[in-house]
Amino acid sequence: MPRFSKAVSSLRSSEIRDLMTLASRPDIISFAGGMPGNELFPVEAVEELFRGLDLKKKQAAFQYGPTPGLPSLLESLGGFLEKKGLPVKENRLLITTGSQQGLNLLAKAFIDPGEPVLVENPCFIGALSAFRASEAELRGVAVDRDGISMEALQQELDRKERAKFLYITPYFHNPAGLLYTAERKAQLINALQGQHIPLIEDDAYGDLYFYEEDRPRLKPIKAINPAGINVCYTGSFSKILGPGLRLGWMLAPDEIYQKCELIKQSADACSPSFTQVLADAFIRSGQIYTYIAGVRQEYKRRAEAMVAALREHMPDYVQWNEPRGGFYIWLTLPDEADATRIMMEAVEGGAVFVAGKTFDPEGKRNNSLRLSYCNNSPEQIAEGIPIVAAAIRKFCG
Repeated sequence: MPRFSKAVSSLRSSEIRDLMTLASRPDIISFAGGMPGNELFPVEAVEELFRGLDLKKKQAAFQYGPTPGLPSLLESLGGFLEKKGLPVKENRLLITTGSQQGLNLLAKAFIDPGEPVLVENPCFIGALSAFRASEAELRGVAVDRDGISMEALQQELDRKERAKFLYITPYFHNPAGLLYTAERKAQLINALQGQHIPLIEDDAYGDLYFYEEDRPRLKPIKAINPAGINVCYTGSFSKILGPGLRLGWMLAPDEIYQKCELIKQSADACSPSFTQVLADAFIRSGQIYTYIAGVRQEYKRRAEAMVAALREHMPDYVQWNEPRGGFYIWLTLPDEADATRIMMEAVEGGAVFVAGKTFDPEGKRNNSLRLSYCNNSPEQIAEGIPIVAAAIRKFCG
């Protein structure tokens, strides 16, 4: 019998991944995956850009590349990030194979088995998986409508054993959909200064805001560049171009960057050159800005359709966030509710979502659920939400 490592023996398949097979059934309306709509991808634009490249660049797309990323993409992506105010020249930029790899690199750089890390509760399942793979002790910190709870965070910071880092998703949070306020970010910065706890700031959805008045709230903590805090900023092309490119990035202080680059060398040597060439061409053409502006409006339309359906069909005791960007709506049910049972009932009716315990670092609290509107037309949303509402009523009254 094979003797596996403790680390791999502790891994469990993501419930979201397990639901993907179910969600692919033509008779199921899926609100489960955070996937962009296939019909929204800029296929023709990217085809034209690739045809317009010279032979040397096309050949480079088929070749191995440097571990940190192709120099041309590092330059164009650096300019893209500088427009957000990020301190690119004061840090090091690393291309990763999806932002998920960035989280895995940081986990391996910081975590020894049994050491504590702080995460939001609820938390992005990919981060939980990456940190569990390094055998971290996950300590969940509650969130409220303004961001991470400062009272709960301070309790964790006051504990004798110092956490290795804090991981947050402040911009259209996955799964809770919330957008941190500027005040909460300022409080967070104040709490972390002098603590010697690095901050991992995951920003996969910040470009997908629905309202211009929210743009000041979207300034990354990394762009604020607070003294006394090592901020590692991660992002991705997955939501703003296509997840199939498997390209993300990490902007980090030099000392942290160097460790992560060494780990990446042993993991995959380099991220795909072919998709790096495509992403570089897309940025340099300027089409990335018009494309993001277009899909932003489409996701807003889908979010509004889901909110309208929820208002029409959900019982009064169900609470949810009003999305201001991103992909998700987080529903909170009565304390005694079991979202997994409700999900299975909804599947029988023809719709699926993700139960809340999937995003709980301890995997216990299950009176909530995540709905994704990004991959559904308003017509599908109008058909699927009544199914979810009926399942909730069956178990919650």
